[in-house]
Amino acid sequence: MTASLILFAAGSLRRALVPLLETFQQQTGIRVETHFGPAGLLRERIEAGERCSLFASANTAHPQALLAAGSATTVHSFAANHLNLTVRNTPDTANADWLSLLRNTSLRAGTSTPGCDPSGDYTWQLFDNIEALVPGLGDALKERAQKVVGGRDSVTVPEGEIASLWLIRQNLVDLFIGYAHYAQALAGQKEVRVVAIPPAYNPRCEYQLAVLDDAPEVRQLVAFITGPEGQARLREVGFLPLNGE
Repeated sequence: MTASLILFAAGSLRRALVPLLETFQQQTGIRVETHFGPAGLLRERIEAGERCSLFASANTAHPQALLAAGSATTVHSFAANHLNLTVRNTPDTANADWLSLLRNTSLRAGTSTPGCDPSGDYTWQLFDNIEALVPGLGDALKERAQKVVGGRDSVTVPEGEIASLWLIRQNLVDLFIGYAHYAQALAGQKEVRVVAIPPAYNPRCEYQLAVLDDAPEVRQLVAFITGPEGQARLREVGFLPLNGE
């Protein structure tokens, strides 16, 4: 019988992991059943007893919590990320910098949901950093931002769509704060503009694997993701290496 394992993975990893896992299965014969979603909600499913062999989280907090509880045997960092802004491309936004865009109260700003999705947690860290730069603005953004994805009752972004682009096209938001690795896929989309956030204010997003089933097949997959082939694929879709920018 062909060996198989179950992988729970943050939705932001889909573009990297789907082709990577196809290659892994071809090389090893090990079938990987994948479940993508907000990492915080995936962790809740694991804690509720749902079977999972390996958990790929968009932060370190969830894997470390599983390790501390004895649910995970080891954790492994494997990728890094940052945040950026995706904004509707209009004459009013065409030349605005990142801070001007966030100050513009006429723009409906969307985020992921803190607590349920690490992207939302990182965005709230960004707001705290902005508060130190411009007192009052970070706190105002926490009040004004719409938590449109990544929660228990959020809108469902169709599979294959990039959340920021889809939300703007659906006229649900004018600006979305999300992961910077999507900038590569959005480069040809003239209806939106991707705007970088300076490193001094931009949270560093560290991704970790939590091993929940210490079987040889799981160890093989961890080695594949953290090895040269897996790391090359992650960089191809815009993730940062752990040891540099």
